[in-house]
Amino acid sequence: MSVSTVNISFQENLLKEIDSVAKNESRTRSELIREAARLYIERKKKWQSIYNYGENIASKYEFIEKDIMNEIKEYRKEKTI
Repeated sequence: MSVSTVNISFQENLLKEIDSVAKNESRTRSELIREAARLYIERKKKWQSIYNYGENIASKYEFIEKDIMNEIKEYRKEKTI
């Protein structure tokens, strides 16, 4: 796997927090930032997948946003009774 070096700017207080976490976890700043980027990308992909699933269901059953909001209101009413 090829590796590229990039320059990135952080506010001083954020960089101090990054360094503190990296030190507490006995890893380098680069390792910590790579892990953070991977986790962010994974989370974005999961949420996009959930969004796509919802869009497919809404399209299949011809739901509109108003239908969804009404369902949420009804569900909340039932939970408070």
